[in-house]
Amino acid sequence: QVQLLESGGGLVQPGGPLRLPCAASGSGFSVGSLAWSRQAPGKQRELVARCTSSGSTNYADSVKGRFTISRDNAKNTVNLQMNSLKPEDTAVYYCNADIYKNDGLRRPTWGQGTQVTVSS
Repeated sequence: QVQLLESGGGLVQPGGPLRLPCAASGSGFSVGSLAWSRQAPGKQRELVARCTSSGSTNYADSVKGRFTISRDNAKNTVNLQMNSLKPEDTAVYYCNADIYKNDGLRRPTWGQGTQVTVSS
């Protein structure tokens, strides 16, 4: 069983930075696209940023220029660097990955989520 473990959430002041790491653990797997999504209270989960296995990235319009997603393929990790945070960035942030095993089937896998609160 492949698991995704997120960390790095917490309380940060408006305008501040925060970094969210996520690591995939298990055996006998490879990782396709990696992404971060978020869900604010009363709202639907939304994609924040995605990074393909070849390194192509895309971002939600609301975070472009402020957030950066990066991955380390050797370590099966993905990071979300968040700068210039706003109160509207407050949400539970989820790491997700397309996991592949020997059968070639794509297995969307999600972490447990980490709370980010932007407030003074």
